[in-house]
Amino acid sequence: MTTREEIAERLIHIMKDASFKEVDWTTVTDGFVLSELGFDSLSVLDLIYEVQQEFNLKFDAEDLVGADTFGDLVEFLHSRLK
Repeated sequence: MTTREEIAERLIHIMKDASFKEVDWTTVTDGFVLSELGFDSLSVLDLIYEVQQEFNLKFDAEDLVGADTFGDLVEFLHSRLK
């Protein structure tokens, strides 16, 4: 079973490459809003594709409605990987 910490590490690795904003990724916590990390509504779609590939998951973008923070995204993935 994958832990939240492992998911967060893998997610940060993906997000570093996909973000259009300079971010100190060592300071990212659950409370960071995705827009603060350089993701708008369009780039989130690209991020979702990368996440699906990394974690070998299939889900619709609509499944992430309401996932506004890094922690929301980690929790979503954690629940899907159980």
